[in-house]
Amino acid sequence: MQIAESLAIAIEELSKLPGIGRKTAQRLALYIVKNDKEVAEKLADSIISLKTKLRLCEKCFNLAENNLCSICTNSKRDNSILCVVEDINDVIAIEKSNEFNGIYHVLGGVLSPLAGIGADDLKIKELMTRFENENFSEIILALNPDTEGETTSLYLAKMIKPFGVKVSRIARGIPIGGDLEFTDEATIGKAMLNRIDL
Repeated sequence: MQIAESLAIAIEELSKLPGIGRKTAQRLALYIVKNDKEVAEKLADSIISLKTKLRLCEKCFNLAENNLCSICTNSKRDNSILCVVEDINDVIAIEKSNEFNGIYHVLGGVLSPLAGIGADDLKIKELMTRFENENFSEIILALNPDTEGETTSLYLAKMIKPFGVKVSRIARGIPIGGDLEFTDEATIGKAMLNRIDL
């Protein structure tokens, strides 16, 4: 079947996105074609902004448009409670629950010896540095309850305990092997409220 080259290219590029198959990519491309030019321009501008305006927060490694993210600069947040997460998706998931008012530290992954990911590949050194500059009353380890997440939680708990700070992890409301990103807000909210000490 012959289709316009620009449409074929758009379908090809859209189908490279996670969770987007060729049929969905075709529907999206045709939606863009059928709408005003302004719709396409806004979409293109928003995608370009993602790559040109966003960076990692210098403090917590969440997404930011400035040196620090909006959570780190928010004076209404409780700076004494630090939630350690694997990925930026986890920050978004926890924020949607509206049950946490502390601050974050994004590791950028979890320990996974089989995948060749060690402590030096994560933001663990930066986490330890934060203990020198900030006063925490509690560290919440909100890592996925799978083998790698549990291993990373135990590793971090062992490193943090000498600082004399309470270390907890989110409650087991999240299914074993599940991802925070795909868990509903109510479950995440309950897990944050019912966290347990390690």
